[in-house]
Amino acid sequence: MPHILTTPPFVEPLTLSEAKTHLRVTHTDDDTYISTLMSAARRGVEAQHGICLLQQGWSVYSDTWPDDGILTTTLYPVQSVVDLKVYGDDDVAATIDPAHYYLDAASRPARVALRRGRACPAPGRRTNGIELKLLTGFGATAAAVPQQIRQALLVMIAEYYAHRGDDTAGEIPRPAAELLAPYKNMRLS
Repeated sequence: MPHILTTPPFVEPLTLSEAKTHLRVTHTDDDTYISTLMSAARRGVEAQHGICLLQQGWSVYSDTWPDDGILTTTLYPVQSVVDLKVYGDDDVAATIDPAHYYLDAASRPARVALRRGRACPAPGRRTNGIELKLLTGFGATAAAVPQQIRQALLVMIAEYYAHRGDDTAGEIPRPAAELLAPYKNMRLS
């Protein structure tokens, strides 16, 4: 199931001032570089832990309806379903009435389930015939991001700033990884 970012976050979980205070940087020479590190740290946490820190829009596609009528997504946390569409063989989308499905945002992975006894039209396209538009993230502002994650980002930024140019191969520093551990997507077998 392809996941396509349609609306990126409008802010970062930290301000430049917060990052500079943590780094004890008082000059403006590195402001652009520190801003880049802030964004890189956020994207790294999102990618490695399967979480969306700030509000963002996503489209998730499926070729067919699952047999159990439940669409799942790796995105977390999911705030709401913006809409659910089925594409016909003419590529025209039909929006599914929200009364026919519900969001289970408490589960990880989040799920959108058809209500019992409800059926939705089969997609006419062979690929990506179903589009699920989601609003994800902890919230629209930096304050919505849990403080523990914000602290992990500061640790990462400090590590990246101190070791610029070193090859860390995208590793999250151990102290930051420990702060992020409760947010990692774990599966029990």
